[in-house]
Amino acid sequence: MFAGMFRAIFGSKNDRELRRMSKVVKHILEFEEGLSQLSDADLQAKTPAFKERLSQGATLDEILPEAYATVREAGKRVLGMRHFDCQMIGGITLHQGRIGEMRTGEGKTYVATLPVYLNALSGLGVHVVTVNDYLAERDANWMRPLYEFLGLSVGIIQSGQNRDVKRLAYAADITYGTNNEYGFDFLRDNMAFSLEDKVQRGLNYALVDEVDSILIDEARTPLIISGPSEDSSELYKKINTIIPKLKRGEVVQEKLPGGALADTDEVDGDYTVDEKNRAVELTEQGHEFVEQLLAEVGLLAEGDSLYATGNLILLHHVHAALKAHAIFVRNVDYIVQGGEVVIVDEHTGRTMPGRRWSDGIHQAVEAKEHVPIHSENQTLASTTFQNYFRLYAKLCGMTGTADTEAFEFRQIYGLDVVVIPTNKPLARTDHNDVIYMTEEEKFEAIVEEIKACQEKGAPVLVGTASIESSERLAIHLQKAKIQHSVLNAKFHEMEAEIIAQAGKTGAVTIATNMAGRGTDIVLGGNWQSEVAKLKEPSDEQVQTIKSDWEGRHQKVLEAGGLQIIGTERHESRRIDNQLRGRSGRQGDPGSSRFFLSMEDGLMRIFASDRVKGMMQTLGMQHGEAIEHGLVTKSIANAQKKVEGRNFDIRKSLLEYDDVANDQRKAIYEQRNFVLETEDISETIEAIREDVVGSLISDHIPPQSIPEQWDIAGLEQALTGEFRITLPIQQWLDDDKRLHEEGIRERVLQTFVDKYKEKEQLVGDPKIIRQLEKQFMLQTLDRLWKEHLASMDHLRQGIHLRGYAARNPKQEYKREAFELFQALLDNIKMDVIRVLTTIEIRQPEEVQAVEEARRAEAEKQVMEFNHSESQEDTDEGDADAAAEPYQRAGKKVGRNEKCPCGSGKKYKHCHGQVA
Repeated sequence: MFAGMFRAIFGSKNDRELRRMSKVVKHILEFEEGLSQLSDADLQAKTPAFKERLSQGATLDEILPEAYATVREAGKRVLGMRHFDCQMIGGITLHQGRIGEMRTGEGKTYVATLPVYLNALSGLGVHVVTVNDYLAERDANWMRPLYEFLGLSVGIIQSGQNRDVKRLAYAADITYGTNNEYGFDFLRDNMAFSLEDKVQRGLNYALVDEVDSILIDEARTPLIISGPSEDSSELYKKINTIIPKLKRGEVVQEKLPGGALADTDEVDGDYTVDEKNRAVELTEQGHEFVEQLLAEVGLLAEGDSLYATGNLILLHHVHAALKAHAIFVRNVDYIVQGGEVVIVDEHTGRTMPGRRWSDGIHQAVEAKEHVPIHSENQTLASTTFQNYFRLYAKLCGMTGTADTEAFEFRQIYGLDVVVIPTNKPLARTDHNDVIYMTEEEKFEAIVEEIKACQEKGAPVLVGTASIESSERLAIHLQKAKIQHSVLNAKFHEMEAEIIAQAGKTGAVTIATNMAGRGTDIVLGGNWQSEVAKLKEPSDEQVQTIKSDWEGRHQKVLEAGGLQIIGTERHESRRIDNQLRGRSGRQGDPGSSRFFLSMEDGLMRIFASDRVKGMMQTLGMQHGEAIEHGLVTKSIANAQKKVEGRNFDIRKSLLEYDDVANDQRKAIYEQRNFVLETEDISETIEAIREDVVGSLISDHIPPQSIPEQWDIAGLEQALTGEFRITLPIQQWLDDDKRLHEEGIRERVLQTFVDKYKEKEQLVGDPKIIRQLEKQFMLQTLDRLWKEHLASMDHLRQGIHLRGYAARNPKQEYKREAFELFQALLDNIKMDVIRVLTTIEIRQPEEVQAVEEARRAEAEKQVMEFNHSESQEDTDEGDADAAAEPYQRAGKKVGRNEKCPCGSGKKYKHCHGQVA
């Protein structure tokens, strides 16, 4: 009650923020008249003047009013557009490291020029993050004239560019690119062989366009660089043949007294499907049947159990194949294109070429669709978007829909959401949902609604949740002889043209989720795109096109503007709001309504039984529908439940990745130290002392008596690990006063002397210093890769600790810490072992080591991960897929005789690390 009174008197937090920023906007206005009288040269001179003020101690906040006024004046001269006052508020919000929610059509791309220019003055670089390559290139080239007029350089990063091109793009004052590419470049930089191989120059300020899509929808998406592992394609094919023989289970019902039916605990079938959690489970009957089928195809021995230790990999493959058949639906979750399974993004409806589900899911779907099966991959480097974007000194974002996710933005990223007022009042009418019993009735009603809109001359945008749904609706429209355009993942090339003309009189456009399309629907059609089609249009032609458009525009306004029809509710209210937001831009009229059925996914899984009961009680006839505010509210509550569950999944992923992130930071810091330091000999000396001390402590426990010492074991360990033979027992026999510390000093001195002899043998100390760096990096990379695999295995099975009444997250943290301690010990041990035992005969061999590392890295495949519910999913660039290395002959063991005939062990001859 008191909170309500306080809000009534003082306004909401958002209102107070807007009032505070309005004062800054007034200050900006004070500069406008003076700047408008400057010549172009004088206006351009403002940039070096601002930089000079910053170098003398001024802050960005202090120069903000004049800088924003300068951008506004430059925009009027270069692009013919003046920033509105509400856009200035948006620009202030973004500079302060917050999220600005701005309606569709309010000019977010133009607003970005304000904070981007201001923060680029620091010289530390600004990253503008977009959802796809097309928007990165379009926005960069659209705003480039403004930035270049003000003396700032612009770069664009895209997939497939070489290092030199990317380095130049990152060196620019302002860099445009996609979230995926920024993340990949961060990982690749932390696998670089030298400082020259790095492309990024620090993470200073990031402005994220469509921030909800990138930081929320793709936040379950780990970025992964991986390499090929063993090929299991035949196994996937064999298991795929048995899945169609299994019967999906239905709950057995029994009759109660009075004739009513009730569910029992029994299931009639081989497996059950939990659509809500996207999970499958074999029944007891199914287990036995699968074991029988596996035995028939020769994958399981007669009488052997699927749960035997040696058969767990088979069980994993069976579950993957079951999911591929029961949960993953063609033209909804993926499409088959060019002989490949291509994932469809559930949030944007776009295809995601190169991405792959992990845990064998993608290979199982490939087997199901009878397309070539690509081999699985092993992780070489990974991070999550949450942890990558939190590395920036300042992060901000803009979108049309962020307020529904304000809690998550604050909790995960520390970002506040500010709702920016529109330039003109919103005139769109949002109607209540209408619900039909069956999907067929719903589609019939949608067709009738579209006919009514066309008769008025109003354009219609129909939003569908999947490709399958858009194609089914298209068939209904064809039968009704209604002309329409379909915009889904199958028609990428035509996307811009379809959207440009979606606002024409009577136009009907069917589109999968409209997030991140990046193009406004202009009522009457986009006259500028018509002009762009002409090679060299004359002023007369341009004027004719514009006057034609004005007539069409007026006609559409009179018809009520753009009509939005949703064919089903999405799991997230935000996605529905994105669809609605396509109508009513810049004060235009418009309306929106969602048509639902009890057979829709969300309604079937989450809608309360009360809604179903209400419809049955009313005895609804064919074609009748329910429309009431309570029903719409009930659906919104169902969506809130799903949003909460998805938030928990993202938060859980982050909590687990935070553990890995601390380790990642430590390894990357060590790696960067090695790369940036010319001489790491002091580090090597410190590591050598640790390794020798640890080895001796294993055999001579500190503060122990001689009877507890294992001298023979110590001598054997020194010979076996480091090829150093020392008569330690002889030392003790000859000198009765020799104690534990004396042995440590003698052994360490022997290591030091042996290494100095090696340095003298080489002659040039630079060669040894270079070798130390190369072997340190090589060892770090190799063992880090193995550590990531161990962490993956730990993560996959840790939830089972819950059955032992232990907290899986605490157990994960504890065991991950132990694994990391072992990793650090192994790095030290391996570096000293290699440097102590290596024999250098030619200086050229040092160069050979570096070249070998480069060649190995070039074989690595760059992968991008996409998560399916709680399971991480692997995505890989198919074009970049490397062929796995195959050994020509039998592998030679390290302790076997060398094949060259020298009589030495292989590790002491041609198997040396040299």
